[in-house]
Parts: sequence; C-alpha cells; structure tokens
Amino acid sequence: MEKPGIKSIPGINPIPGLKTILVSRTDAIGDVLLSFPLCGLIKKHYPSVRLVFIGRAYTRPVAGCCIHIDDFLDADELLKLSKRDALIRLASFHADAIIHVFPNRELARLSKQISIKYRIGTTNRIIHWSTVNKLVRLSRKNSGLHESQLNCKLLEPLGIAEQLRLEELAAYTGFTRLPALPPAAENLLDPLKINVILHPKSNASAREWSLANYSALIQTLPSDQYKIFISGSENEKLLLSDWIKTLPSAVNDITGRFSLKDFIAFISKADCLVAASTGPLHIAAATGITAIGLFPNIRPMHPGRWQPIGKHAVSLCTGSSCTDCKKNPAGCHCINEITPEMLKAHLPSKTPAGTSQTETKH
Repeated sequence: MEKPGIKSIPGINPIPGLKTILVSRTDAIGDVLLSFPLCGLIKKHYPSVRLVFIGRAYTRPVAGCCIHIDDFLDADELLKLSKRDALIRLASFHADAIIHVFPNRELARLSKQISIKYRIGTTNRIIHWSTVNKLVRLSRKNSGLHESQLNCKLLEPLGIAEQLRLEELAAYTGFTRLPALPPAAENLLDPLKINVILHPKSNASAREWSLANYSALIQTLPSDQYKIFISGSENEKLLLSDWIKTLPSAVNDITGRFSLKDFIAFISKADCLVAASTGPLHIAAATGITAIGLFPNIRPMHPGRWQPIGKHAVSLCTGSSCTDCKKNPAGCHCINEITPEMLKAHLPSKTPAGTSQTETKH
C-alpha cells in the first residue's frame, strides 16, 4: 500500500514519514537557480513534504519564483543571531532532513546540534565528517556532470537516484511563480520588435565577452527589428557608463534601474538575454526566453558544468582550451573568439505574424 505523501515509483525507495526538508544553498543567484531541479525531484517523490529553502537574503526573490519551495529561511539573518537563538529558530521548522547543497560550516553544526535526523552532504568537505550522517561521495571539481545533475546526486540518501538528462531536469525547475511587471517597465518593451537584453558584466564571477564584441553585435542589429537593453547592477552601472555613452542612442540603458524582483519580471517579458555565466543568464533560461550563454573552454567554467538549462537555452564556446590565459580572466582571448556573427545566428526572429519564436509563452 502506498503511504500518504509518498509517490511510489519503480526503482525509487522514498523514506516514509518525512514532513519537512531543508535545502541549503547559501551562495549566488545562478547556483541557487540550478538547485531548483533538486527541489522539483523532491516534490515529485514527496509531494506532501514541506520544502524550506535556506539562502542568502538577496536570493529570496529568486526562490520566491520556484513553485516547489514552500518557505524561505534567510541564512544571513539566522547566522547573525546568538547561537541559542539560531538553534531555536532552526529547530522551529521541525525538519526531518537537511541537504547541504552548498556547504556552510555554521549551518552544518547547527543542524547536528538540533539533531535533524537526515543530514546530507558531500564527503569532500571535512566539516561534514563530524556534522553529517548521510555522506555522498561527490567531487564537483573533477566531475563531467552539470551542476544541476551534481546537486541531484545529494538526493540518494532520500531514496531518489534518478539520473536525468539536462532537458529532463529543466522540466523540474518550477520557475513559474513569476512576479508581475510594473506597467512603466513593461512599456519599455516593444511588442513589434525583438527585445534583446545584453548583460555584459558578471560581478567578476565569470569570464566575460569583451565590450568591443558587444558593440560589434549591436552594430549588426537593425534598430527597426531589435530593441536593445543594456542591463547590470548598480555597481556595474558605474563600470559600464563610459562604454554605454559610445553606443547608438536607440540602445536603452537599464543598468541599476530595477530591483531583482522587477528585473526577473522584465527578463521574463523580453525575447532574449545574452550574458556570460551569471545569474541573469540562468533566470532567462528558466523563464523560457532565449538565453544565450558565453563560456570559455576551461574547467570548471565550461558549459558542460554551467550551461543554462531551459527550452530556449543556448551555450556558445570555442574550441580553444584557455591554456595560455588560464590565470588571466581579464585577458581571456578564448571567450572572445566567439564572434558577434556566431551569436547573432542564435537570436530569435520574428514569424510572419510578427511574433518572436518565444513570444507564445508570454
């Protein structure tokens, strides 16, 4: 007989009685988003479980878009508390399991001290040897798997051992609880043109395509067919301001303009986003628009590990191995061997009816 709250699937052995599971990923936006397929698989096999996501404060709007997440625990707020209050706060969730997708020393210690029954983490973190009781042998650095596939390996102690292709995992992202876009922002988009967001910077988290290449790409896009937006954070606005002044007047500067919540909404209403391996790229892919990622051919930054996953996600990477610019991110000529012409070939186009190839989702 199938137990309440557990979906019986051949080859899968869910643990009975789980009511609340914590998923901890306390790093950047893109990393957080690539952990959502793990959340989707949990809900597939434990549909009645309460799933609480533990993340950095600034990632809350991203987690709020995932239909698999029932609650959010602000790790920044939690770890500012006294040890006693932090233990009380964490214990208040009455969790049966915690998955340390991204290792956090303090969270690992706290979860052991409140005796969470299933504490899951990887063997390659020494802190886990004394705080985790369900160790998974996993080396991200040396693996050929994608980040989202590696994350799902951590579900094995919960009886979930499905090995899914990226296109299959994309279906479990659940990034559909999207915020509404304020009318003033929506009016920036042109329904008769292809709305393309160019996101040149990555907060130094990735190798970046040169601004010269972005300029060359813009020159190839007719203004009567494309409406172009340059996006970036408030800090990146300062870095890009001089370059933006050199661009055609038809190019729209939206750097530093939106909150993360509104930027997610804006991305979802556009037709395409171009970026290096950074959060907005993964957001774009998850919303279903054309997401074009630019990558160097070097471990662990290559697209095999970090490519965006989504129905219209594209990853561009040259065959150069980055051997002579491995330690020089600012001077990486390999990623710049991706030409504007190569990228332009992947931009969405208008159909005879005047809609873009991805507009049917809006």
